[in-house]
Amino acid sequence: MKILITITLLLNTLFSFSQSKKEQIEILQNQLDSIKIEMSKMKQRDDSITLKINTFEFQLEKVNQKLNTSIKSNTDSISKEINKIKMNQFLTLQKIDSILKPKTFTLTDKTVKFLWRDSSSSIVINENFCKTISEPEKAALGYVATFIGNECSWDEDYTEKRDNLKCAILTALNLDYQCSDKHLGFLRQWFKIDTAALKELEGCPTTPNTSTIQDTFDEIILTTKGSEITVFYKANGVNMREEQSWNWTETDYFQFDNDNIKLIKQEKSKVNVEHFDASEE
Repeated sequence: MKILITITLLLNTLFSFSQSKKEQIEILQNQLDSIKIEMSKMKQRDDSITLKINTFEFQLEKVNQKLNTSIKSNTDSISKEINKIKMNQFLTLQKIDSILKPKTFTLTDKTVKFLWRDSSSSIVINENFCKTISEPEKAALGYVATFIGNECSWDEDYTEKRDNLKCAILTALNLDYQCSDKHLGFLRQWFKIDTAALKELEGCPTTPNTSTIQDTFDEIILTTKGSEITVFYKANGVNMREEQSWNWTETDYFQFDNDNIKLIKQEKSKVNVEHFDASEE
């Protein structure tokens, strides 16, 4: 009997132990399942993160490609602009060099009748000579013509600026209006070391052929020999208010030196003055 009781207790103990073990196994199994679920969730999250990372890397690569394309395009554009600027600078330097570099002129000995009066007393200019005239000869004639009238009249309406006086000689020499920037700029360039001539040019007159007092040319002859340019001219003048007229001849001597000329001498005849009665005319 005692043995039976002992066996029974043993069996109960074993059963109890077995039951407890089973419960523990179930608990462990449940924990394991929970861990598997969490791991699955983590994997899903990892997969999602990996996908997002891959997507981000793909987008980043596209942005990179666009950026590189844009940079290359901008670089090419900038390179082209830089090349254009360099070319413009080169051309500008060439122009400056051509302006600053003294031109070499070879004068041919000659005597040319540049201006005269026709049968109606109108001024006639040797247009054929104007086509081949050298720069130094042009400067000499332009200087002489600055101070004596040669059919000068206002181009269109008179203005207070007096900057539209058109004269026959300057027009033939392509020097624009009397006392214009082109006219005086050209002469100042050629007389740049002749301080006396430059001083005279500061008083550039603007006298039209309708003025009460005026001078004008009757004849101009230009002679070139070696480096000397001579301008001989006949001129006359009138003062309608004082009823006076006058005439004289003059020879101006210019010395040419590579890129400039100087007025070295002036020989003027005696001025012949006459009186007239304006009322009789």
